Amino acid sequence: MKKILIAGCNQEISSFNPVTCDYDFFQIYREEGIREFNTGLNSYIGGAIEELKNFNDFEPIFTYYAEGTAAGPLEHSSFVRISDEYFHSIKKYAGKIDGVYLSLHGSMGTTEELDPEGYILEGTRRILGNSVPIVISLDLHGVLTSKMLDNCNGVTSLHTYPHVDFDDTGKRAIEMLSRIINDGVNPVCARIRIPTLVRGTELITEKGIFGEQIRYAKSLHKNEKILSAGFLICNPFTDVPELCSQSYVFTDNDRELASEEALHMANTFWPNRSKMQGKFTSIEDAVSRAAKMVGPIAFTDAADAPSSGSQGDSNAILSEIVKQKYPHSVLASVVDPNAAKIAQDKGVGSFINVPIGGAFDKRYIPLELTWEVISLSTKPFMPENWGFFLDPGLTAVLKSDNITLVVISKPIMQTDRSIYLRNDGTGDGHPLDPKDFHVTIVKSPHCEPEFYDDWVEENFNIDAPGSTSANLPTLGHKHCQRPMFPLEKDTEFNPEVEFYSR
Repeated sequence: MKKILIAGCNQEISSFNPVTCDYDFFQIYREEGIREFNTGLNSYIGGAIEELKNFNDFEPIFTYYAEGTAAGPLEHSSFVRISDEYFHSIKKYAGKIDGVYLSLHGSMGTTEELDPEGYILEGTRRILGNSVPIVISLDLHGVLTSKMLDNCNGVTSLHTYPHVDFDDTGKRAIEMLSRIINDGVNPVCARIRIPTLVRGTELITEKGIFGEQIRYAKSLHKNEKILSAGFLICNPFTDVPELCSQSYVFTDNDRELASEEALHMANTFWPNRSKMQGKFTSIEDAVSRAAKMVGPIAFTDAADAPSSGSQGDSNAILSEIVKQKYPHSVLASVVDPNAAKIAQDKGVGSFINVPIGGAFDKRYIPLELTWEVISLSTKPFMPENWGFFLDPGLTAVLKSDNITLVVISKPIMQTDRSIYLRNDGTGDGHPLDPKDFHVTIVKSPHCEPEFYDDWVEENFNIDAPGSTSANLPTLGHKHCQRPMFPLEKDTEFNPEVEFYSR
């Protein structure tokens, strides 16, 4: 039996979040716990497990998997602890395995290390040796670096945004690994870096213009000579030296084919860079216009999206709603552990006066209202479509006049409605349903259409302040290569093909 080592480390950060995170932001799975958690889930490793069933000669060896909540930069000491635990878990397999699948994100960052995934791969290669094939999977927002490519044999990445193909991406990684191990293919990669950062609705792969690159990359898989192809738009909030958009193609020892196809994707992407930027409505205009509409309405607050690395403690839109005396029902969320603790201390049914918002990011001025405590919870829950647990910590549902507010203690992804649906909005077990409110504040740049867009009257993309604002020139990048569009409007693109092989 050929032994396939399976491990991973996933986290996405915003360099502009003033609050760092630590080891406790990660769920750590070890050995068979990795299999037990991921089997049957729409996750990278869940897909890998399913695909491995097609190979009677492959035996999975599960070692270490760290799944981190999106946040601000990771404290470097915590990263050292995670990477050391991982390296320790694989040392006993040196010289005893035939291949490696690593599930990575690509947009990690620590307070000292700007290429954590590259560091992990370099260490993996050092421990396991140069002859063992390593294939990694990445998020579509991952930053693929030279160090990563120098130390792996193959890459697969998500082909959807919003993301739904986690399991398929893991399956493709195992397929590529099998071709290296069983068929003896010799992977050659062509990678092209494109000096642009992008954001906005045109990146939605099903209906936006970025879908052209993804559909083309997927079509390349029909060619037996092509082992993997993808397009990474990276996470514009992870400010690192190789941050950019990029195309990549792996072939079986065919540099010309890899170069030709990577160039095609890059050259058709660049002319659309201006279209792939955020289009915004000011907070004041959005609140004023929505007040006159029938509803329901969604206010997208991408600038405070925990899924992108923000803290989730913004009250900017809520404050304007109060200022304008919004006449309809409002559903919102905020990270404020102190307010949640006060609610717990006073108990369900009590009334509290507590400042809300700006618990961590001091750009937000706390909003003080009188709130009724409707319900309390400490239960983790799973998103509507994704295969992992969300742990918001102590949670309080508060109500003040027409505003219902879910106050959580820790930032969690809000890429669906689970933060609302998993909480008691009446005190008698009835869940909070955004469809029951005139306006819902959605702290995610995009959700799958059925969660909001399919049924709201309008979804306003609001130009709010925050560490993951899609208004990219306002963020203050320090490390990424320059010039970079849209940070410099006159940025030029002269394609250069980089080749990697082992």
